[in-house]
Order: sequence, then C-alpha cells, then structure tokens
Amino acid sequence: MSTHNEISSFIWNVCDDVLRGLFKQHEYGDVILPFVVLRRLDCVLEGRKDEIIKVHQEYKNKFDDTSKIIHSKLNLKFSNYSRYDLRRLKDEPSKLSENFYDYLSSFSTNVQDIIQNFGLQKHIDKLDSNNKLYLLVEKFTDIDLHPSKIDNHVMGNIFEELLRKFSEMSNETSGEHYTPRDVVKLLVSLVFSSDKNKLSDPNKIISVYDPCCGTGGMLTIGKDWVHENINKEVDINLFGQELNPQTYSICKSDFLITDEEPDHIKLGSSLTKDQHSEENRKFDYMITNPPFGVSWKSEQKQIKNESQEYGGRFSVGTPRVSDGSLLFLQHMISKMETQGSRIGVVFNGSPLFTGDGGSGESEIRKWIIESDWLEGIISLPDSLFFNTGISTYVWIVTNKKNSKRKGKVQLINGSSFYKSMKKSLGNKRKYIEDSQREQLLKTYEKFEENEHSKIFDNEFFGYTKVTIEQPKVEKGQVLRDKKGNPKPDSKLRDSERVPLSEDIEDYFSREVEPHLPKSWIDFNKSKVGYEINFTKYFYQYKPLRSSEDITRDLLELKKESENLLNLIMD
Repeated sequence: MSTHNEISSFIWNVCDDVLRGLFKQHEYGDVILPFVVLRRLDCVLEGRKDEIIKVHQEYKNKFDDTSKIIHSKLNLKFSNYSRYDLRRLKDEPSKLSENFYDYLSSFSTNVQDIIQNFGLQKHIDKLDSNNKLYLLVEKFTDIDLHPSKIDNHVMGNIFEELLRKFSEMSNETSGEHYTPRDVVKLLVSLVFSSDKNKLSDPNKIISVYDPCCGTGGMLTIGKDWVHENINKEVDINLFGQELNPQTYSICKSDFLITDEEPDHIKLGSSLTKDQHSEENRKFDYMITNPPFGVSWKSEQKQIKNESQEYGGRFSVGTPRVSDGSLLFLQHMISKMETQGSRIGVVFNGSPLFTGDGGSGESEIRKWIIESDWLEGIISLPDSLFFNTGISTYVWIVTNKKNSKRKGKVQLINGSSFYKSMKKSLGNKRKYIEDSQREQLLKTYEKFEENEHSKIFDNEFFGYTKVTIEQPKVEKGQVLRDKKGNPKPDSKLRDSERVPLSEDIEDYFSREVEPHLPKSWIDFNKSKVGYEINFTKYFYQYKPLRSSEDITRDLLELKKESENLLNLIMD
C-alpha cells in the first residue's frame, strides 16, 4: 500500500472489522486517528528503538526526564524509551493493556501533549475488555507508514480523507478541518506570487501563520508552493493555532516528524486565547479558511470586552454573533508587520454584504477599504467544498500595496473556472485544475480589466445611508415644533443609499425631491456604509426570448407529445 486511497481504504475497513458494534460511528475517529499517529511515530523511530532504550537506561537515574539527552545524543526530535512499540506489544498479549500504558507514558514530553489531546486513554480499557485491543494493534502493524514509503504529502491526504469521512459520519462540518487542495493552491499562489522579487533572496527568512490551521495542510502547501515556484532556499517558519484538540494533535505530530517546529502550533481559540501574542508577534504572511457561518456566542463576552479597548483587535466593530468570519480577518490584520504583510482568507458570501451602514460588518469593511488594505477578491465556483455547495471567495488583504494598486480593488469572477469531478465527494462536485489556477493567477497579476476582471476605486464600494423625512400632517395641517420646523412622521420615514462618489444634495434633488417635494434629509442620522455586491458587478443582461419563439417551441413540444401518444396507442 503506497497511495493515500489504498491506506485510507485499509484503515476504513479496520473500523468495520474492529470497532463496529463496540463504538458508535461518531466515536470512530477518536480511536482510529490516534492509532494512525502512533503507527506513524513508531515507523519513524524504527531502527532507532534499541539506541533510545540504551541511552535512557544510562541516564534514567540521573535525570527525571531523559528525553532531552536522548534527542541530543541521537539527533532526534521525539522519542519513546519503552521497550514496546505497536509491533512489540503483540509479543505479550496477556499483558497488552498494562504494556500499552507503559508504551504511551514513555513518549517524550512533546508527544505526551499530542496523546493527551487525542484522549485515547479512555478508549483503551474498553477495547481491551472487549478483546479488541490486540486485534486493533495487529491491524495497524500491517501497514508501513515510514516517511520513506509514505511521504508527508501523502500522509496529509490520508489524515484529511479520514477526517472528512469521520466528520460526515458524526454530522460535523468537515470544512472546519479540511480545505480542498485545489482551493489552497490557488489561495497561496495569490498570496505569495506578488512577492517573487522579495522571496528570491536566498538569505530571506519569512513567517507564515494560520489562525485556524486544522491539520496544517494550508501551511505546508504554502511552504511547498514557495519552494517549488519561487525559491527553494528561502527559510520559511510556519506558525498556527487550532481549536479542535484532535486536528491540533494531527498537525503537531506532522510537524514533529518533519523539519518543522511543533511548538509553533498552539491549541485554543485564536479569537479569545491568542497563543502567539507573546512579544506582540507579527507575521509576514497569513493564510486561513475560517469556519463558515459559525456562531461566536460562547466567546461573546471576551470579544465584546476587547472591542471596547482602544486599539484592540475588534475595536472598529464586531459582526453578528451568528457568523464570526470577519473576526478572524480582524485578528490577522492585528498581526501584520509594519513593513508589510499579505493575507489570504477564504470566506463565504456573507462578509461581502451582510449588515447595513453603521452595522459591525459594514464598519469592518469600511475600516479595511478606507485603510487601503483590500487588494482583491476572487469568486470561486460553487460545489468546491466537501461539506457545502455554496459559493466562496478568496480575499487578499495587505498593508503594502504596490503603486499601481493603491486606492484600487480588483474583483475577479472565477465562478466558471472549474472542471466537473467524475465522482462527487460529499458536496464537492467541482475542482479547479492547474491550468485554470494559472489563468486566474495571471489575470490577477496583470491587473487589467476584461470579462473576468474589474478594477474599482476604493470609494466605489461606499455609500452614505441618508434618512428621508416627511412632515407629519393632521387635519390637513403640517405639525411643527417650537422652532417652527415641521415634525417628521416616523411612519413615512425612509432611507436612500447615496454613493460616496456623488454629492448628497445633488442626489436628493435629482432622485427624491421630484417625487416627495416636501421631504428633507436628516443629516444627523446619516451613516457611511460599505458593501461589495459581487454578482451585480459581473451581471450580464440576457434578453428575453420573443413570444413567437416560445410559441413555436410549445407547438413543437405538443406535436412531439402527440406523436409519442400515437405510438403508445398503436
């Protein structure tokens, strides 16, 4: 077995053979995923096991924790000094449970964190008492997950395929854990390609951060893209934070096995427990796919408190509690380097237009656009994600626009750039092939208008929401206040959105006053808002068919149905 499909299928069959009837389907991942990680770790340490045990025996009476000595002497990033691994555990089936705990507790501290967050221990006794632990261990020793056989790219695919299936079984949102690779490749190319000159420096050191890193796929694909397409020598440090303990453990274990720094991956909510806040850490590049339309009610108190702080991450406004997408973008903006950073984020349509002038969402858009940080938005085809068929958008945000982009926002309609999949995977029925990704990237880089690309001034997206008042009338008389001003009738109150590019009074004289000659604007109620009506800008009018054409088609259909009926009757 050498492909992710073969290994994923094998592991999936293990669920049927071992776990069915003993665990509920939504619990399968809690058992299987840590076993995949343990087997991967065993395979990495294979051939070094006896050396590790020897060093541990030599120093165990001198140090409470021998892992640092082991790692230093043997040039390892992690270790396990137990005389057991999954393969050796089979040698003493009568003491399997006891030896299994010895095996787990003998991993180095950095692996202990991973194991604890998997929560595997609570399932060991259940497996053992039902005579399933030996069978599960035996099954996993049949697969070779050594990096020489299964590289990190394939291993990542295995984890993400399993996560997708387990999420579907438990009715969870698989999009919270897994962004399709075709989407990730497009996003990272848009983020990094504009900095080719900067990244071509062989001595360059950069940082990349994902506040919702899941299993770490977006980070590692981003790093690979830079090395393969720009400069294989650039030093890239990856950082991430993940709320879900299970995916956090997978990500951290993957970083342990590779040349990444596992301590750069943190556990917890980046919105309320920013684990990278030490020394006010900033990042050169930030990429993420935050969960779509997920409530932040459980964190509302802390976020609202921070929004009251001057200069805090959320001080310009907060979105409605039912969707926290824009909070993640605000968080990333707070981590931009003063000399310049680039951000790529995948959103659904809500952050484009939800909220009227003065609302939290509108205030956030206003802040970003008026700060000249929004560089571009690319609409993607629908049905790209496994858990939803909705359309999605890539936002590119930066505080270092080049001269030709200053004061401008580029919109690209990429909804037609896809190929249909031969077989659907959940809701994913489409994918963006490499040539289409390159076409979208070139369209973005050219920064020219065409049928797929439009360029607007920043203020194009802004408007002033003005309140139109009409006088209150009783018995044919206009009611007035003490100063002689007409009293407004709240029942007749209305509003108009006046583009920022237009003079408000000119607009009122042209569009409102001819129809409501006694009306006036209450400027005290005016609010500036911003929205991005993506569909409207790319709308192409299609003339209606003539009544003659429609009648002709109906008569033809009637004729066909009559002929079919005659054939049936005959």
